[in-house]
Amino acid sequence: MKNLGNLNEGRPNLGNQMNVMVYRLFQYSLRNILTERVGEVECNLILYESGNLAGIEFYKDTFNSSLDFYTLISELQKLFRELGIGILRIEESNLMKFNITLSIEEDIDCSGMTNTGKVMCHFDEGFLSGIMSAYTGNTITAKEIECWGTGSQTCRFNLRIKQ
Repeated sequence: MKNLGNLNEGRPNLGNQMNVMVYRLFQYSLRNILTERVGEVECNLILYESGNLAGIEFYKDTFNSSLDFYTLISELQKLFRELGIGILRIEESNLMKFNITLSIEEDIDCSGMTNTGKVMCHFDEGFLSGIMSAYTGNTITAKEIECWGTGSQTCRFNLRIKQ
């Protein structure tokens, strides 16, 4: 994405690190304002779509398109940990049908939050969707099925080719 700037030039002392609390203050205050203005469903869709765009750009900027699926997952696991996004694991994979289940422990968006009865990681859904859509050349949907927000201590996502 063009608007990310040159972090080495712009943050020579602080670098690219910041506290998770600051990230969450941004995300949840934005989520609250969007929910007030456009409603919860539309807010979640906006977060998903922005995550999708971020995932597509992240893939284009970071990965070689010739990687096989499991090498891509291995590289994603390293990057998710290095960038502090979370600990990514592949739980199930059927590549013939592109039926994938991934989990993220210590997720930057919601780990440690109280049970709200709702999944909260719509940006993550979109991010995973964008990465996998860019990788496969198909439209991939991601749906969070477990979350700290639903009482689980991991976030779990199903990824499928859009029907």
